[in-house]
This record gives sequence, structure tokens and C-alpha cells, in this order.
Amino acid sequence: MFTEEQLERYARNLVLPGWGLEAQQKLQDARVLVIGSGGLGSPCLFQLAAVGVGHLTLVEGDTVELSNLNRQLLHTTERVGRPKAESADQTLKALRPDLAFTAVGERFTAANAQQLLAECDLFVDASDNYETRFLANDAAVLGKRGLVHGSVFRYEGQIMDIIPGEGPCLRCLYPEPPPPGTMPSGAEAGVPGYVPGVIGTLQAAEVVKLITGIGEPLVGRMIVFDSLSTCFDELKVEPNPECAVCGK
Repeated sequence: MFTEEQLERYARNLVLPGWGLEAQQKLQDARVLVIGSGGLGSPCLFQLAAVGVGHLTLVEGDTVELSNLNRQLLHTTERVGRPKAESADQTLKALRPDLAFTAVGERFTAANAQQLLAECDLFVDASDNYETRFLANDAAVLGKRGLVHGSVFRYEGQIMDIIPGEGPCLRCLYPEPPPPGTMPSGAEAGVPGYVPGVIGTLQAAEVVKLITGIGEPLVGRMIVFDSLSTCFDELKVEPNPECAVCGK
């Protein structure tokens, strides 16, 4: 049941075709874990809180730096030096005081992945490094949890859904991460804030689709966004029977 305040808060959701109280209740009951509160995680977390997801868990071990603030919109200048998990908690609770929010002030690792995923329905990879992206993919397949993958590089971004048993995983497309040192980091390559803003918001949209059943999720499809030409390209991704993680 929703309070009068909640009904008013979600009024623009509830009048949407195919949405209604049933979809809103699914969001309220959902438990979503997000890895990272940076360029991707900031818009994703904000949109998930705003749309009405009832339980959010953030896994984030970094502190706020001034160079983060061109894209990491959950954080503010006066919070530089503070843990990002605390900063995100403050911002999201200000937006939605009734939000059940758990801030885990550590990195997503092989040591904690199983326990963290056991406590969520699905999760979002909003990380900024290949090691975590591939770990998230492998944990999703082995733990049978839906994963919304997103990543950015300079002026481009990509997004796809990984649903174990229903479609390909990230390793079907990229069997192995690039060797350490062969790809520049975000600090070296640069990124304008609006690119992760677009991809992170789309990740939130995918989470809503997977929870409510409204729309067609990006299973077996990767969307590539080029901000310089403002183009979205769709790539078909087929399951690889020889995939080391999800193959036979």
C-alpha cells in the first residue's frame, strides 16, 4: 500500500500506459545493487531513487575528489575528501527520505560478490575499470542475477543487459579484458560529464524494464552511443557456446 504522499510523488508514473499501481509496487519491493557512484552510478542511482525503487545498495570504496564533479552529480564541492558512499547517502535521502539505502564503503571484489548479490534482485555495473566489469559479469552468470552493464570511453558509451539463461554475457562479446596498461584510464583518456549521464540514465531505464516487465530489455543487444554525432547504434550479440562463463 502507498501513502498519500507516495501517490502524489509517483503521480506521473502511475498515469503512464501499462504502469499503474502494480508496476509501482514491483519497484517498491525491488532490491537493486549499484557498483559505483561515479559518472555512471550518479545518474543511475538518482533516477532509481526518484522512480521509486524501494531498496538500493551502493558498493563504493572511493572518496570524493574535485576532478569527479564534472560528471558525478551525487557529490558536491563541500564533500570533497568525504567517502562517496556517505555523500551518495546524503543526496539520495534528501531526494527521498523513505528510501531504504545501504551504503557499503568498500570495493566490489571476488571476496564480497557472492554475499552482496545474495541480498539483491539484480544489479548495475557502474564501475570504471575492466577488472570490476568482468568480475560483475562473471558474478552475474554464476550467481544467476540480472546485470545491467554500462561503460564509457571519451565521447562514447555502451550498454547491454545480461540475464543468465536468457541471453549472452559480456564475455560472449569480449572473452578477456584487455591486458593491464593497454587501455588508458578515465583520468588519462578524459570524459565529458554528459556521456556517462546518458548511459547511466539508460541503465536506470533498463532496471525499471527488468523489474516491471514494461518494454523490451537489451538482452542480446548492445546500444552504442556516439555523442559527437548524437547517434545510437544497435549491435546484435549472440551467445557464444564456447564462452568460458555462460557457454556449455
